[in-house]
Amino acid sequence: MIREAELFLQAETVLVEVLGRIRAGQWRIVMPPTADLPRTARPLTIRQAVRRYARDNALLPELLAGRSLADIGDTYDGDLLGPDPHASVAALSEAACAAAEKVTDATAPVDPASGESSVSDYLWRSDIARCFLAHDVARHLGSRACPFTEELARGMWEGTWPVAQRWRDAGLFSEPLALPPDVSWRDRFLLCAGRDPHPDGEHR
Repeated sequence: MIREAELFLQAETVLVEVLGRIRAGQWRIVMPPTADLPRTARPLTIRQAVRRYARDNALLPELLAGRSLADIGDTYDGDLLGPDPHASVAALSEAACAAAEKVTDATAPVDPASGESSVSDYLWRSDIARCFLAHDVARHLGSRACPFTEELARGMWEGTWPVAQRWRDAGLFSEPLALPPDVSWRDRFLLCAGRDPHPDGEHR
């Protein structure tokens, strides 16, 4: 399994745990956009954000298997969360992880919404999106602790920092924030991405 896929599995584990904390009245909480890309450049409720994530996970096995978006069509349009969002999230995550585990060729072409690219690029985008969603949902549910494991955060830092400008050009990262000495891997990754991990307190 390639490194990007390993991190995908770790990010999925973290995100599914965070989404499992959502209670009935919290799905309507509004979150600000997490990136400057046109499709995410507006506030979304938690449910709307999770619906997008659910669709991405539904598409992932198909795209990694070599199908194009044109082939798939509108199969996964609409609300995939249904009346039991937590069960739907878990099932879609399990299928996506099973597909990612099988990836061996990082250079294979894939046809996501961002345009044709490699499996490696597609999975890195997916890893970043899942990390950001987990962090944002956790914060909007009232947690002041970043949900990432240090292992996941270090892997994300090591994989994105050398090419951070590429992710800024793509609209996924903002300009980096100042990096204090001796911070955690969690903070290091988020600061590199231009996201303040502790807006209400000191970095650590």
